[in-house]
Amino acid sequence: MLDTLHFDNRFTRELPADPQAANFRRQVLGACYSRVAPTPVAAPRLIACAREVAELLDITPATCASAEFAQVFSGNKLLHGMDPFAMCYGGHQFGHWARQLGDGRAIILGETVNRAGQRLALQLKGAGPTPYSRSADGLAVLRSSIREFLCSEAMHHLGVPTTRALCVVATGESVMRDMFYDGNPRPEPGAIVCRVAPSFTRFGNFEILASRNDIDLLRKLLDYTLATDFPGMGAPGRETYIRWFREVCTRTAVMIAHWMRVGFVHGVMNTDNMSVLGLTIDYGPYGWLENYDPGWTPNTTDAEHHRYRFGAQPQVAMWNLAQLGNALMPLVEDAVPLEEALSEYSKSFDAQWQQMMGEKLGFRTFRAPSHAELISELLDVLQQVETDMPIFFRQLALLDTSSAAADEALLAPFAAAYYRPETLNDTQRQRTLQWVRRYAGQVRAEGVLEHERRVRMHSVNPKYVLRNYLAQLAIDRAEQNDYGLVNELLEVLRRPYDEQPDKETFAAKRPDWARQRPGCSMLSCSS
Repeated sequence: MLDTLHFDNRFTRELPADPQAANFRRQVLGACYSRVAPTPVAAPRLIACAREVAELLDITPATCASAEFAQVFSGNKLLHGMDPFAMCYGGHQFGHWARQLGDGRAIILGETVNRAGQRLALQLKGAGPTPYSRSADGLAVLRSSIREFLCSEAMHHLGVPTTRALCVVATGESVMRDMFYDGNPRPEPGAIVCRVAPSFTRFGNFEILASRNDIDLLRKLLDYTLATDFPGMGAPGRETYIRWFREVCTRTAVMIAHWMRVGFVHGVMNTDNMSVLGLTIDYGPYGWLENYDPGWTPNTTDAEHHRYRFGAQPQVAMWNLAQLGNALMPLVEDAVPLEEALSEYSKSFDAQWQQMMGEKLGFRTFRAPSHAELISELLDVLQQVETDMPIFFRQLALLDTSSAAADEALLAPFAAAYYRPETLNDTQRQRTLQWVRRYAGQVRAEGVLEHERRVRMHSVNPKYVLRNYLAQLAIDRAEQNDYGLVNELLEVLRRPYDEQPDKETFAAKRPDWARQRPGCSMLSCSS
């Protein structure tokens, strides 16, 4: 039934391949990828499938439920026209150049073109070793695969630019993992997730070629990227390269602003995890900001320096873009236009941030300096006591902004957002009250209608996000072969801005038992 997929593998057709056909770990020179087949698994079983992504690929629900579907998207069966390969790229990891990295456990099966003419690459994550696996086994476990599957789709429905996930398949095999690198490995159930995107090209694809002074291939890759992923930008050449870099900067700014809007923390913003399409890519040790803490990172590897903390994400993205700009220098041969293009990131992000925060507060447009001061004070107020970010903004929409409202009525909506309301002292209470009155005054002064304000706020402030503890609960059950909660979460996260009265439990604050539990607070880069 899947033979209806039409593959047009332009990446492997137009760019040079690794001449070595054998699958062993090595440095790959003069090539953009290595052809490699997925490793067969023992007993593939479908855990969940995203129907919207299946529809995008022109795959029917009946096909998704077939045995063939699980065979193909576990890597056990290759369809006619597939040309599987792993990409070669490098990257800066935690601020340091890491040289060759590449797809160590990801294999692109091929590029399919759907009925609408959209080109979509199908990538299996956890499908076995590749020449880029270094000392790893190329496999993935159930917990990381479920987290990536659910988060990819949750982000899409939140309106955040992202790669997608078609399905997650259990392999029927065990994988040894030391979850926290503490010398306690254990066998875990294996799984594979199928990721879908127009392209999986990263900043690191260009960085590796520039670092090796392979300028001809660097130019060839960029020309290919322009023609395939950025059509209409212009003929290849210096001015088009600069224009392309500016576009990447702008797209990245939009993506980061959305992360900040919904409280998403990527956790590992290395340059090899940054898409040139401005899509969120590589859901590893990510986390969701529950209590508002701009210094929080979910990544145990980042626990000391907090480089990739929530509040630093805009600055890290700019640093990463600068590394991409450096990689383009051999083609542009002038730093000034690249620096000018990079400055567009700051301008674009600032504009996106202002618009986003204005919308989160229910204003039609952002008005400086009054709104800027209001937002700055709010971000301080949210840190006085542990305050649940999603709940706070949903409750703020319910605030009675009339001038006659009493103090208790103004503060009442926020009690539900506090993790430990008893820690709110009188000084903090008064500061919160002052901010609420100031906000309500600005709402009245600008003539914002209450119903209009609530509708606007509810359209950008999600009620349902993939809270870390919810994902862990779904994983716990899945490890017992119960996939019900995975699919129930997927359904709830399809409508993150709706009330869904029968699903209120999925909007609840993080429970106390989840504060320090692995998978609910901190995660490692281990799969």
